[in-house]
Amino acid sequence: MLQTPSPSLPRSQAETLLAWYDRHHRELPWRISPAAAKAGARPDPYHIWLSEVMLQQTTVQAVKPYFAKFLALWPKVTDLAAAPVEDVMAAWAGLGYYARARNLKKCAEAVTTLHGGTFPGTEDGLRALPGIGDYTAAAVAAIAFNRQAAVMDGNVERVISRLNAIDAPLPGSKTLMKSRVVLMTPAARPGDFAQAMMDLGATICTPKRPACALCPLRDNCVAFAKHDPERFPVKAAKKDKPVRLGAAFVAVTPEGEVLLRRRVETGLLGGMTEVPTTAWTARIDGGDTKDHAPFEAGWEACGTIVHVFTHFELRLSVFRAQTEKRDASGWWEPVDNLEAQALPTVMKKVITQALPLAFAKHPH
Repeated sequence: MLQTPSPSLPRSQAETLLAWYDRHHRELPWRISPAAAKAGARPDPYHIWLSEVMLQQTTVQAVKPYFAKFLALWPKVTDLAAAPVEDVMAAWAGLGYYARARNLKKCAEAVTTLHGGTFPGTEDGLRALPGIGDYTAAAVAAIAFNRQAAVMDGNVERVISRLNAIDAPLPGSKTLMKSRVVLMTPAARPGDFAQAMMDLGATICTPKRPACALCPLRDNCVAFAKHDPERFPVKAAKKDKPVRLGAAFVAVTPEGEVLLRRRVETGLLGGMTEVPTTAWTARIDGGDTKDHAPFEAGWEACGTIVHVFTHFELRLSVFRAQTEKRDASGWWEPVDNLEAQALPTVMKKVITQALPLAFAKHPH
């Protein structure tokens, strides 16, 4: 059975890790340097919060241009609070998990109206804001406000599970993992420590073929001693994702305008823009033939696109028709302006399937 480590060992590991971080940290646009942090500088809480929300289920490289775009459009949290929600959704389009964008707007409004545009400096205060859970509250508290908060993301889980060779599978082992991180997190430089753990997991303690020879913590790593780091973290067996079917209809006028509509605010892709589709959900199929088209026209089959969501795979049969502009639920948008719309990736796939050059000027 895994023994509870003494507090002295995790604290010494933290010191070792921080020394490594001082030399090898990643340069990221929302961070300040370790030297500046040591000198008492603090990063902008707005920047940290924005980046952490964007980074959920997304890579650093994918987030960088979105982070820059949001700061260019809305330099302060009060600017984001005042922005039309449609503009926020359009700027977010392509990042996925669109409930994050809706909550981002709600949180900015709460910070502005309830806190005068200043983020609360404690985990509890941050957690009370819309869309902020345990992870984001801990990350912002530690990194932006120097609070001794235990920050847990996928990188940290991988590092801590290997250090301690935690055999219990995720997600049930999260509580045990967090207890280990609590022991390690130092009172001094907790934000740098959290970022060091993330950097170690992202660059050294990677899911496959970790670079153990370069790891500053290898001498105290139980998984390394057992010559089996890739076994950790242990994960429960994955269930096969269900496959859902549906159809999507791309209607285009001779003048080059496409029929679009907005999805309802709640549920999957809530508030985003789409072409007409059938009533598929994560739990039920929609119609997948042209018999379900929004109106009669010369609908032609254009093939099928596949899009994988977190809990299911969606296969949409795509149909295209050229038609004169007509009254329909939604609005007609010039093809040249599609990139500015709040189209999720699945809808960009649909439109590209029907109109291959629709996004040629703005490749993703």
